[in-house]
Amino acid sequence: MTNKTSARHVRWDDMEKEQLNDRLQRRMITGEKVMLTHIYLKKGCEVPHHQHENEQITYVVDGALKFWLGSDESETVIVRSGEVLVIPSNLPHRAEALEDTLDVDVFSPPRQDWIDGTDAYLRKK
Repeated sequence: MTNKTSARHVRWDDMEKEQLNDRLQRRMITGEKVMLTHIYLKKGCEVPHHQHENEQITYVVDGALKFWLGSDESETVIVRSGEVLVIPSNLPHRAEALEDTLDVDVFSPPRQDWIDGTDAYLRKK
C-alpha cells in the first residue's frame, strides 16, 4: 500500500522569478502557515516604509540590506551576507539594497497581499 502525503518538493531553479519592478524580483513558496521567499534586489532598490501583521525573518544570503525600523525610522541596521534580522509583527520598516542582494524571507502567516498581487507598494518603479 502506498502512503500518500500532501508534501511538496520544489526546486528554486524551476520557478520563474516574478518581476515586481526594474530592481526587484521574487519567488515564493507558500504553505498553510508559513511562506518562504527568495528576494532579488539590485543595488539601490528601495522597499518603501510599510508594516504587516506577519512576523518576518530576513536572511541575507548574498549582498547587504540597510533597514530603517520603527514609525520614526530612528533605528537602523545593516544586514550582510550570513546575517539574519527578525522583524516582529506590525513593526514599521523600510529597506535599501546596498549592493546586489539575494535574501530569503520567511513570513508567518503567509503574506496574503503577495499571494493575491495587491502589494502595490512593491510594484512602484
